Amino acid sequence: MKISVKTGTPEQVGTDLFALPFSKSALKKEAEEALASLGFDVHVLKDFKGEAGEVVVLYAGGKKPAASRIALLGLGEGKTLDDWRKASVSLAAKAVEMKLEKVAIECSGIANLAVSTGKSVAELAAALVEGCVAGGYRFDRLKSGKLDKKKSAGKSKEISELVLRVDAGVLDEVEKGAAEGKVVASCQKMARDLVNLPGNYLQADDIAEAAVESGKKHGYDVTVFHKKEIESLGMGGLLAVNKGSFHPPTFTVLDYKPKGKARMVVALVGKGVTFDSGGISLKPSENMGEMKSDMSGAACVLGAVEAASRLGLPLHVIGLIPATDNMPSGTAQTPGDVITTYSGITVEVGNTDAEGRLILADALTYAKEKYKPDVIIDVATLTGACIVALGYAVAGLFSNNDKLADEIFQAGEHTGEKVWRMPLWDLYDEQIKSDVADVNNTGGRGAGSVTAAKFLEKFIDGHKNWAHIDIAGPSFAPKGGGKVNGGTGFGVSLLVELMKKWS
Repeated sequence: MKISVKTGTPEQVGTDLFALPFSKSALKKEAEEALASLGFDVHVLKDFKGEAGEVVVLYAGGKKPAASRIALLGLGEGKTLDDWRKASVSLAAKAVEMKLEKVAIECSGIANLAVSTGKSVAELAAALVEGCVAGGYRFDRLKSGKLDKKKSAGKSKEISELVLRVDAGVLDEVEKGAAEGKVVASCQKMARDLVNLPGNYLQADDIAEAAVESGKKHGYDVTVFHKKEIESLGMGGLLAVNKGSFHPPTFTVLDYKPKGKARMVVALVGKGVTFDSGGISLKPSENMGEMKSDMSGAACVLGAVEAASRLGLPLHVIGLIPATDNMPSGTAQTPGDVITTYSGITVEVGNTDAEGRLILADALTYAKEKYKPDVIIDVATLTGACIVALGYAVAGLFSNNDKLADEIFQAGEHTGEKVWRMPLWDLYDEQIKSDVADVNNTGGRGAGSVTAAKFLEKFIDGHKNWAHIDIAGPSFAPKGGGKVNGGTGFGVSLLVELMKKWS
């Protein structure tokens, strides 16, 4: 999507759809004059209430306004970034539904909106662009179109250009924000594309290849460890999960270093299970196809590292992605097995469907040992229990550091990728004790997301600034959950905002 910021009149913009954003208060004061200046009768306002995300499309008829279609865009109270973001998502979704390629938004009031929201003009512009890219996203690369007889030949389903019309006084700030928003949005889109690819299109090698391509294009180093190297490293957790697979595992390390001195070293670890059948502890067949999304943490980390590089953040950022699928076969690990992880800690496998924590265990220890980072954050679709606790909209947050937990929470509030902190008390250690090994990889039904986090905590080697984000709920919109199903790219914007604050 091309992003343009222009200062011309609405008539000079030239667009398929020209959007006029109104908060509820502005609707009463400004809407009549704005519509009249564009050639519309004010009676059309009777059907528009200004609710956040509300879109009403008007047609010019015989008149010649700024565009053949005008969209009234509701901002609700217009006091939060969430209202602004919800409006932009709805507008883009409407434009895609109508198969419109060029969309313009009237942003002359963005300075006043910045005051009411307590955010900068650049932040609002970034959120607007991110919302429009997210709302316009569709994953249709695997569709042939042969069954869609009504499909218009050569007609794009995506928005090709977004124009922000602004006053000259805020041009520079809007351009800065729009540029940053475009970077984050494109990295989030990349993550969504990876998550939406099914297992026969995406295996561990493919995740590694995507990282290599990103590194070459955007100027950071990528090292890929293949099966023999993983065996040499002694990554018993990753190898155990991969035992039942036809496809070999990979362990990919993304290493972004800024041009100047790094302010801190950040390690991001992402779970990369390309398809999770549950292994010998087989999952129920219903909706098992959605388990292609079990590598959402890996996609999030890849997107965040790429964004850090493209934005030139003054941080040393390392992304670590252990990747494999989890399949049942005659060679697969079985419940009751005892494995030795990279750390030397032995694990009794109580359930082969608790596989994500096994591959993360190796990567967390490697991150601490090799890079001595100032902070370690792992992101994973780890437990269904977290969905039971928090639903599909919010991620679970676990941390051994109060300051880090608050920083992640605040980043979530800013980006709309919300997290909620869960307990990490030592009393939960009792549930994952093993009679035959150092630790068990399951702790029973109760507090399943907490015991999973407690398991991971044992592999950070005493690091005092660690967080685990369980994105099982918000990483993937189930079928019927909304207009757009599939991968959401959750976590990319959250991590980027966090790293920007550290910069």
